[in-house]
Amino acid sequence: MTPEQIEAAIAMTTRINLEVYYYWCTAIMILIHAGFMMYEMGASRVKHTLASGTKNILAFAFMIPTFWMFGWWIYLSMTNGFIPDFEAGAGGVPWGENMGPNLMDNATGVFWGAFTLFACTTASIMSGSVIERIRMGAFIVLAVVLGSVVWILSAAWGWHPDGWMVKRWGYHDFGASGVVHIISGFFALGVLIPLGARVGKFNKDGSANVIRGHSLPMTMVGLMLIVVGFFGFLGACLFYGGTAQWTNIYGMPTTLSTICFNTLMGIAGGMIGAYAMTRDPFWMMSGALCGIISVASGLDLYYPGLTFSVAFLGGVIGPISAKFVEKWGIDDAVGAVSVHGTCGIVGVLALGVLGGGYPPFSESIPTITFTGQLYGCLVMIALGFIPGYVLAMIFKSLGILRASEPVQEMGMDTEVANTAYPESIQSDL
Repeated sequence: MTPEQIEAAIAMTTRINLEVYYYWCTAIMILIHAGFMMYEMGASRVKHTLASGTKNILAFAFMIPTFWMFGWWIYLSMTNGFIPDFEAGAGGVPWGENMGPNLMDNATGVFWGAFTLFACTTASIMSGSVIERIRMGAFIVLAVVLGSVVWILSAAWGWHPDGWMVKRWGYHDFGASGVVHIISGFFALGVLIPLGARVGKFNKDGSANVIRGHSLPMTMVGLMLIVVGFFGFLGACLFYGGTAQWTNIYGMPTTLSTICFNTLMGIAGGMIGAYAMTRDPFWMMSGALCGIISVASGLDLYYPGLTFSVAFLGGVIGPISAKFVEKWGIDDAVGAVSVHGTCGIVGVLALGVLGGGYPPFSESIPTITFTGQLYGCLVMIALGFIPGYVLAMIFKSLGILRASEPVQEMGMDTEVANTAYPESIQSDL
């Protein structure tokens, strides 16, 4: 072979390896949604089980075509704010040459697929918090708005090398503590306030009753599947452009070794922190999510021992936050506001403290600072909460947000015309 042929073969091999890498990251990420489905079905009472699972399936199904129709365009065109750059977004329109079969394009489909799965994740996060009382149609619309509009808008601002928050404040969020988890947690909070609590959750004096799901083992297995899926999620946060170096989404060098060390340390730290606080197996597994979300922003920069310590703090804070949310009269059935919203804040701000002054790789991106992380955090809280609250209030005023009390008493499975356990006695357990 000539030197030119060897160089061409190396370039082709690199392209194919890149495509295959993201292809399998996307496949592994689907386990997140299998996990959320099991997690939420197990956390539901028997009479609500299938409705909870069906919500997850439909969110997944509706997200894919809507993200193809406009989600990817939003990411490419809205980096400067709410005013679209039509030239930059041209590659993301459904009729674009790279948004379908194109033998010259090895990457668009797999990148689109990874981001679509990120979008599905945001909807699954919100889904668990509203189980046992939200109407299916309202949930689907909320899920599409969250995943195919709100989340991807935050990604365009803070998870893109040309995003205005990145260029103005040096906002850094490698593993999406803010752009996925704060957005989802606070969107869920915005929906929960108008939605109201499940029947029987709160007494007249404001005290809360414990409503246990029908299968804690199913919930725990679901949470472990989410942990497995996180390896695909975080793996898809790296880029390999044909050089000898992996980079994060901002173009800064990192390695798969770093991500593996810190992912495992984050999971373990969160588990131990939550278990130390509660001795509850549910929170031990939820603590794994608390831990990894609390370190996700700086996962590409932290030393493993530091990762463990911050994750332990996240595991402690998660269940404490959930108690405060409940005391405010908000019925978050699975603690999503705390696990994702509160721990997302921990993740973004912790990097501002621990990574402040870290030198940027590009001259166009400022140094990481606590102020920049704080501003970014506030933007994410507002961008998540306001659309969720406004849309849920509109649905409530139209009478289409919440199922009636008789339907809740009979079970939300009446919406799916089937029974999860036909050979068992239906009960509130």
